[in-house]
Amino acid sequence: MLTVGLYYDVVPGRESDFEKFFEVVVDEIKKMNGFVSALLYKRVDKAGSYLIYSEWKDRDSFESFIKSREFSGAKSGGSHMLTGRPYHRIYNV
Repeated sequence: MLTVGLYYDVVPGRESDFEKFFEVVVDEIKKMNGFVSALLYKRVDKAGSYLIYSEWKDRDSFESFIKSREFSGAKSGGSHMLTGRPYHRIYNV
């Protein structure tokens, strides 16, 4: 099992749009081989800052996702809602 955190800072006023976009994207990711689950967390100490906590069967599954058309579409479809470049951290290998 691989656990990955994807970190995002959202433009003020776009939080609701980002949260709805997450739901749409997760519905697509659920179809991907090796995907286990994803949860969206909102920071209480920093407005507009989010973490997507995701679990994958293995590292290869996550890397396939990062290279996928779905991930590319999510990046381009949601980039206008972000204040900067998102990043991810792998917690288990």
